[in-house]
Amino acid sequence: MLRQVRLDLGDPRARPVFDPGLAQVVLDPVQTALAHTANCRHADRTAPWAVRLICACRRPISSAIVDRFLLVNPRSGDDRPSVDDLVRAARARGIRTHVLVEGDDAGALALATEATAIGIAGGDGSLAAVAAAAVERDVRFVCVPYGTRNHFARDLGLDRADPIAALDAFDGEERRVDVARAGDRIFLNNVSLGMYASLVHRRERHRRSRQAFARMRAWLIVATHREPLGVTVDGDAVETRLLLVANNAYALELPSLGERERLDEGVLHLYLVQGGVDERTGTRFEVDVPGGRIRAAIDGEPEVLQTPIRFTIEPRALRVLVPKSV
Repeated sequence: MLRQVRLDLGDPRARPVFDPGLAQVVLDPVQTALAHTANCRHADRTAPWAVRLICACRRPISSAIVDRFLLVNPRSGDDRPSVDDLVRAARARGIRTHVLVEGDDAGALALATEATAIGIAGGDGSLAAVAAAAVERDVRFVCVPYGTRNHFARDLGLDRADPIAALDAFDGEERRVDVARAGDRIFLNNVSLGMYASLVHRRERHRRSRQAFARMRAWLIVATHREPLGVTVDGDAVETRLLLVANNAYALELPSLGERERLDEGVLHLYLVQGGVDERTGTRFEVDVPGGRIRAAIDGEPEVLQTPIRFTIEPRALRVLVPKSV
């Protein structure tokens, strides 16, 4: 259980002498046994020597190895700062990092770590899987804006142009925000059906083309998309070219168009676009279309969902850390 390493207090890569699992496997049972053994003269409390041992050993365990873990999606956004610069800045703060490679499952990695604060550097589409793991494990979540649009980071109040500054959230303050679900799938921003979902799917299909060309082609296709979805909302037929279910309310007027003032309202907002915008609110919706499945965009990422889709909201379920300056 013990391993010998070089300790350098000035080196952020320094690691504790005790294996990270030692406190949980050995010290916690010792503490419990001492506190509840009838024959022990300290039966009503932990023995002083045990308190000193446990505290001394737990101090290094509350280090980057266990407490702070950052996943980095190198395929998000542009290259400023570079992945190397971002990783270097994180490690200088004592944050353990893992750069995602092809085939990695960010959600599974977030579930497997023992960290009590887990972060993801990426765009909106990268966040939900790690946030879902944070909700399941009831640990803190850090968003580092490192994508193209970073809408969730914007609505948190982060500076989207400064991913390195967002690393300060690991030493920041906790806020509780809502998460929403489409079936079992968590989303942080919104789920779109109809013409925007078609745009996202076409853009993904042509992602190997030049990015600007792919975006222009997708928008041209959407602009000529005239057919309504043939969708029902809670059993009522509606005519719309675009249906969007949002985790909290989006501003529909300039200058804040598309922004959310709150992330803890505890309410879903459903928007139907057909000429104007029809807005509905609730804590759950059921959306159905003929055929049993529909193309969707979940936080801007293309997905195919089975129908009917049951949308729900979980108020204040996600523990988000933000820098103290936010």
